[in-house]
Amino acid sequence: MFNKNVIAAGTLLALGALATPSVAADYKGPNLKGEVVSITCPWTGAEEGMFQKVIDNFEKATGATVKHSCSQSSEQQIVIDIKAGSPTNISVFPQPGLAANMAAIGGLTPLGPKAQDWVKKNYAAGSSWADLGTYKNKAGKEEFYGMFYNVNVKSLVWYIPENFKEKGYKVPKTMEDLQALTKKMAADGGAKPWCIGLGSDAATGWPATDWVEDMMLRTQTPEVYDGWVNNTIKFNDKRVIEAIEAYGWFAKNDAYVDGGAKAVATVSFKDSPKGMFGSPPKCYMHRQASFIPAFFPDGKASDADFFYFPSFAGKKLGNPVLGGGTILTITKDSKGARAFMEYLQHPQAHEIWMAEGGFLTPHKGVDLAKYKTPALKKQGEILLGATTFRFDGSDLMPGAVGAGSFWKGMVNYSGGASAKDVADEIQKSWDAIK
Repeated sequence: MFNKNVIAAGTLLALGALATPSVAADYKGPNLKGEVVSITCPWTGAEEGMFQKVIDNFEKATGATVKHSCSQSSEQQIVIDIKAGSPTNISVFPQPGLAANMAAIGGLTPLGPKAQDWVKKNYAAGSSWADLGTYKNKAGKEEFYGMFYNVNVKSLVWYIPENFKEKGYKVPKTMEDLQALTKKMAADGGAKPWCIGLGSDAATGWPATDWVEDMMLRTQTPEVYDGWVNNTIKFNDKRVIEAIEAYGWFAKNDAYVDGGAKAVATVSFKDSPKGMFGSPPKCYMHRQASFIPAFFPDGKASDADFFYFPSFAGKKLGNPVLGGGTILTITKDSKGARAFMEYLQHPQAHEIWMAEGGFLTPHKGVDLAKYKTPALKKQGEILLGATTFRFDGSDLMPGAVGAGSFWKGMVNYSGGASAKDVADEIQKSWDAIK
């Protein structure tokens, strides 16, 4: 399955580095000499090396030995090991859905209310993060199981500041402002307001699901979003249709989209932002997650900047942020495992990786100056300014929907189908798997 949460580690490094940060305040952990902590994780390549530096600091402070096994197939290995009764002490899940499944079969160890309260108090939009780590156990009782660590932001709009400056355009602060700017750009002629592409081979359609998820958070309460994700609120509910049409306001208007509305479904998501870099440009803005600079033209990433995909001032729903991230859980309890999870509460466990790049955290206690690049610092500020955080909805839905009918439905919608007809078809696919 296409994983839109992990595409290119550290792609924002090209946007300019800050000065080397100072060493963070030392973490002082318990004496764990002789204790061995085993971890299964998804980070490979450069990311694995960055995680190793976080581990090194824990080992130095505690005397423990940490043995980690990172691979791209870690999800499958975690499930196999849990079901065989031989998991590692800590398992890192790339999304909470699978962690919830493992909690339901008794595969995770609760972290307890103290850890849950810590997240609520010390993470921006802390209740959101606590809820995302809370699942039903084997008996059906909800308990807190997971700590989010290394997250990403999807609620971003990319643009070229020089293009804006030349035309006198200002970065919008509200969704109403963004709509007004879109209208003005279209009226001015020349470049279109938006570059949008849904093409992604067998995964074609997924970029539109991110748009709709962002619009759900900007037109409805977080509780409605949650109900939509678990289908207690049906996909063809009028509130969901409203969010689809809010995306369509931008994407289904020929005057607003480079190549016209029907071209959206056939243009590759990798190629669509390139129109911003032409001289003259073909389009001014591109809504996409933090990984997209990996697909900007060579040597041009530093020309780009981004702003928060804004909320509607009139709806008074705060500043929601859509994103993803990895969640750490205890799958085999031990003194060392508990200590490592408590280590993640210390700012240094975050700042070490922040200084390496390719890392974001909602931890309110970190020094933002530790971020390796201005772009990462800016995204960190967006995270800290969030009033609500929600995980990518399609990743939490059953695969046949979130990575199936939802993708296909967005392609059909872009091709001219109505939001209601598309929503009806997606709900039918959900009903078929119940």
